[in-house]
Amino acid sequence: MNRQSAIERAKQVFDIEIAGLQKTRDSLGASFADTIALFSEILTKGGLVVVTGVGKSLNVAEKMSAIFASTGTRSIVLNPVQAMHGDLGMVAPRDVLLALSFSGESEEILKLVPAIRRHGLKIVAMTGDAGSTLATLADIVLEIPCGAEACPFGMAPTNSTTAMMAMGDALAIAMIDANRFDRESYALNHPAGAIGRALILKVSDIMRTGERFARVSPETTVLDSLMAMTRAQGGSAVVAAEDGTLAGIFTDGDFRRILSTHSGVNGSNGLDLLAQPVSAYMTRKPLFIRDDAYAADLLKVFERRRIDDLPVVDAAGKVVGLVDIQDLPKMKVL
Repeated sequence: MNRQSAIERAKQVFDIEIAGLQKTRDSLGASFADTIALFSEILTKGGLVVVTGVGKSLNVAEKMSAIFASTGTRSIVLNPVQAMHGDLGMVAPRDVLLALSFSGESEEILKLVPAIRRHGLKIVAMTGDAGSTLATLADIVLEIPCGAEACPFGMAPTNSTTAMMAMGDALAIAMIDANRFDRESYALNHPAGAIGRALILKVSDIMRTGERFARVSPETTVLDSLMAMTRAQGGSAVVAAEDGTLAGIFTDGDFRRILSTHSGVNGSNGLDLLAQPVSAYMTRKPLFIRDDAYAADLLKVFERRRIDDLPVVDAAGKVVGLVDIQDLPKMKVL
């Protein structure tokens, strides 16, 4: 296969799976809403969403269960083979089984269903065949009408597993709304890593204050503002009005740009600039962030606006600090 042929084959796979996702999306209806209602009822009673599958479907089940658990829907994975040799002790009548089988005829799953029924669980079948044996045994059928596999032999799970994972994601995100699962709850489930820290830490935990924070008044000269920035080992000075509210920000970038255009104009020089009040050159009405905002919100501002320094104000609009983007890697939130 030459390079172009490989690319064309890859595009065919994308096209097949995109079409499969669209078909599956369009099939959403009462059974999806019924599943969310059942899951919500189970969780309210202290139960779990038990996800099972065979082969590649078991891999999908593991991913699906992990997404459920991390977003507030308590869940475990049940290997159907191990279940028949003792792992059925993991489930209880208050739980619900989500069984994944695209054909709906997986032998291991069909053997598991009667045992699950004896334990008192309801069953939701996620299958590509609404007329399959598994579908007839289930309480709710989530059909995956994605069409043929992307595999040229029509055998390797490709299109079907992609559609199943998307359906699992849809269930998990819909359950976030049903559970009223908020950002704080998500953070509790993700205490480690940059994601967890960004969700737990607030701007007040990250911002520069004290000697590391260059704060000046509008009357402060450009020279003294630069000296304040040097002492704080930062690249900007926040300009606060007499009442403590934010008046502007002055950065080393601002200084370089102004110096390049100021020197030699009307016989002036750099010394003239240094003696001027910083209010003459500061950026007025700069972007800012509240001290009680989360670090995750802060990251969004930096990503969208391509800035390096952000003044911080409190609920009354008073200047209380500054966030320097160079500090974020040290805080392990970037």
